[in-house]
Amino acid sequence: MDDLEIIFTMLGEAATTRITKTKDAQGIEENRIVARQGGEVAGNARKELEQKMGESVLTDENFLDIPEKLKKKRKQLIEQVNVI
Repeated sequence: MDDLEIIFTMLGEAATTRITKTKDAQGIEENRIVARQGGEVAGNARKELEQKMGESVLTDENFLDIPEKLKKKRKQLIEQVNVI
């Protein structure tokens, strides 16, 4: 997950929260409808950006894995330098 994926997730959550408060949604059914509406807001924004960029915002990367990959690569480089 990269920064844009996180931003669109946050947009969906914030939109859902705001719609829930505005409509004073009560109960499972009303909250299910509101959650879908909040997801639509984020989904539409993502699709519009993808259309303008000409590529997908979604990635196969896990945001939390990136630092681990960098740590491993750094460790490998240090080991190589120590061998020389």
